[in-house]
Amino acid sequence: MAVEESEQVIPDLEREDNLIAAARHIVMALGSKKNLTNDEKKILSDLGSQLSSMNIQSEKEEGKIGKREDDVDVEDEVDEEEEEGVGVIEERIGLIEEKIMKWEEDQSMIWDLGPEETSEYLNAANDARILIDKLESMHLSKEDQEYKFLQRAYSVLQTAMTRLEEEFSNLLIQNRQPFEPEYVSFRSSEEDAVDGNSFVSLGDESFEESLRRDSVSRAAEEHVIDLVHPAVIPDLRCIANLLFASNYSQECAQAYTIVRRDALDECLFILEMERLSIEDVLKMEWSTLNSKIKRWSWAVKIFVRVYLASERWLSDQIFGEGEPVSQVSFVDASKASILQLLNFGEAMSIGPHQPEKLFRILDMYEVLADLMPDIDALYPDEVGSSVKFECHEVLTRLGDCVRITFLEFKNTVGSNPSTTPLVGGGIHPLARYVMNYLRTLTDYGEALNHLLKDQEEEDSISSSPDTSPGAEEDNRSQGSPGRFPSMSRQFLSFASVLENNLEEKSKLYKETSLQHLFLMNNLHYMAEKVKGSELRVIFGDEWIRKHNWKFQQHAMKYERASWSSILNLLKDEGIHAPGSNSVSKSLLKEKLRSFYLGFEDIYRIQTAWSIPDVQLREDLRISISVKVIQAYRTFVGRNNSHMSDKNIRYTADDLENYLLDFFEGSQKLLQNPHRR
Repeated sequence: MAVEESEQVIPDLEREDNLIAAARHIVMALGSKKNLTNDEKKILSDLGSQLSSMNIQSEKEEGKIGKREDDVDVEDEVDEEEEEGVGVIEERIGLIEEKIMKWEEDQSMIWDLGPEETSEYLNAANDARILIDKLESMHLSKEDQEYKFLQRAYSVLQTAMTRLEEEFSNLLIQNRQPFEPEYVSFRSSEEDAVDGNSFVSLGDESFEESLRRDSVSRAAEEHVIDLVHPAVIPDLRCIANLLFASNYSQECAQAYTIVRRDALDECLFILEMERLSIEDVLKMEWSTLNSKIKRWSWAVKIFVRVYLASERWLSDQIFGEGEPVSQVSFVDASKASILQLLNFGEAMSIGPHQPEKLFRILDMYEVLADLMPDIDALYPDEVGSSVKFECHEVLTRLGDCVRITFLEFKNTVGSNPSTTPLVGGGIHPLARYVMNYLRTLTDYGEALNHLLKDQEEEDSISSSPDTSPGAEEDNRSQGSPGRFPSMSRQFLSFASVLENNLEEKSKLYKETSLQHLFLMNNLHYMAEKVKGSELRVIFGDEWIRKHNWKFQQHAMKYERASWSSILNLLKDEGIHAPGSNSVSKSLLKEKLRSFYLGFEDIYRIQTAWSIPDVQLREDLRISISVKVIQAYRTFVGRNNSHMSDKNIRYTADDLENYLLDFFEGSQKLLQNPHRR
């Protein structure tokens, strides 16, 4: 007898060892997998129900829980149905139906009540699914008695799935985490908006202030947050698995999409990104639009790198990373919001190509170009191709807008006629605007060089290169230096266009000397702007040397035009009496008188002229002093014995002091302290 019992125990132990080994194998396999296929999820769900039923049966046998005999698991009953008949199936479907339908009368959310209720409901729903699978495997016909039980089970399962969809949505909504992290802050002042009325109205300081660029630290942008409380993720995943196993995947994904789409809309609301049509954008005043562009450039980075990245993570957590349903649900939930942001970008790309808008368009272009790798990673599959396509399309349109705006502005500068000369011959506002404009564009070197390179390639195909004298000379001497050759060539061309414009403007002055003073001022300003900024890398030292020489040439021509006539009066020719070597006092007196009148006239006129640069003004005064005052001092000293003090209207020191009034932009009349 003992031998028989021993023989009986050994097979039982072997079976137990095999079961343990299989269980360990399953645990190891699960540990190495991040995601499960639908078939794997279904098998594990069946296994869970089987284990639950075995536990209940074991407890009943030991008398630990006093449940009714009705609570025997459905699968055990179905396995015994051949012995017990259709009555058992009817009884089991009744018990499942009772557990499911009682919640139809109760308006409470099951997951609000606790784990015991949720577990009971999930088990009942899963039992209905298993029973259906069992009955379907019997290939019943309508005449079979079990067929009506199958239809009844379908109805019960549909009711359960509908309820689980509601519970799924409610869990997503009630456990939504507030999207208000500490880094979501933005300050935008409309006071720094560029004046859109005139592109020649800005000085250096106001221009730089108006083009101040906003930035968000990349550390703040790259941050995945919990959009739904982590504690409910397992419940959401469990519901989703059961819905998928029951062939309700589409309904589950739709419920998820609706809730998360609303959450994304709320995110845009928090970021203050209102829904605007293209018509709304095109009608906006520039000051308002400027503020909205800056906010867009900030918000789109936060939205993509924080919120969409977190949204994708949430979808992967619930549906499984890499699962098609995860990608589809994410795309369906996020598509409307990302297209809303892109719609604003498209509106900006088709608006008027005004020069003051170029910097904001470049901001938008740089932001979107920088985000494209993130967007490509978020939408890697075919299902997200439409979103990627729209992003690339808007990026292309913004790039086209940048090129067109830049080139149109250059053409506008080239054809900007003037009928009235600038008073005083100082630095023309157009020269200030263009040079500051180009200097600010150097902040966008990589992007702008890329876009202008594309433009050059198009131009080389469609037309001949720029052969204007200025552009040809600059390109030949310069050779496109630096890291940005395309940008360099375009900037050199732009500077040549500006120079030609200034040449035309100089012809509006009647005085030749003022023409040269005007060109001296403006070419010096251009050279200094290039030398003292990032433009030096773009233009190169050769361009600077060339333009230093140019403005010095105009300074020399100014001196000749202004002072040659009175300098000739300080020569000894013509002061001797006819037929004699003696100095004629009357002729000497007339020469001095003519010199004084000439100096007073130049003083009256050129004190109203302007040289804004302090060093240039001082250098020109010194040059005049060396030539004119020194010549006067020498002339008076050489002929001092032939003239009386009353003939000397001004001393050399007087004239030296009077030169200090020149080029201050305020007209004065000479007051002679020595006149008798």
